[in-house]
Amino acid sequence: QVHLVESGGGLVQAGGSLRLSCAASGIIFSIYVMAWYRQAPGKQRELVAAITSGGSTDYADSVKGRFTISRDNAKKTVYLQMNSLKPEDTAVYYCNFRPYVNNYWGQGTQVTVSS
Repeated sequence: QVHLVESGGGLVQAGGSLRLSCAASGIIFSIYVMAWYRQAPGKQRELVAAITSGGSTDYADSVKGRFTISRDNAKKTVYLQMNSLKPEDTAVYYCNFRPYVNNYWGQGTQVTVSS
């Protein structure tokens, strides 16, 4: 059974940094495109960043230059390093595949950026 467990969120001031982690189990992690998504209150869930099995990355325009996605296939973990955080980055962050699979949404991790 597939499990994706996010961690690392928290409360941070604008301009600060956080590193999110997503640990996967029940899959051959290395072959999948993994991604981070976020959902702010009252808004649709959106793609933040994605990374292929080979390490190619893709970012939403709103986070380019500030966020970095990476993966450790041996640990079955995908990371999101978030720098220069802004209040508009406040959301629940989730990891999933790309394209996402509805059955595999986890609890997410809350990121709150204060101004």
